Amino acid sequence: MLVDTNIWLAAADRRSDRHAQCAALLRSRRGELAAPVPVIAEASWLILDRLGTAAQASYLRLITSGQLTPVDLTAADWQRCLDLAEQYASLRLDLIDASLIAVAERLKLTTLATLNHRDFTVVRPRHAAAFELLP
Repeated sequence: MLVDTNIWLAAADRRSDRHAQCAALLRSRRGELAAPVPVIAEASWLILDRLGTAAQASYLRLITSGQLTPVDLTAADWQRCLDLAEQYASLRLDLIDASLIAVAERLKLTTLATLNHRDFTVVRPRHAAAFELLP
């Protein structure tokens, strides 16, 4: 399952009104969690900025412990990100969201963990009629 930045941030921040829901989702999918490298970079920076160094270290430890699989973007993924940004310009689709879509298409994944239902219900992936969005 590909995980968006907002899920990581909510799961890390006990003050978030979505903390319990997002943390439970991540716990229930252990061993299945992946994210494009741009998502990991954004989540790491936001967690550091909002929650501090200990929280960032805990997040990065998910990678070193094998609980989160980073997915590098291929040249084709970068091109797809550009295509998506142009195609969905009215949404102001950013690199983070475009990378989730590109990687999902390449890996034939249909489930995304995101709180951003607005963008991901509008964008139509090439490999499926729609994404299943959790939570």
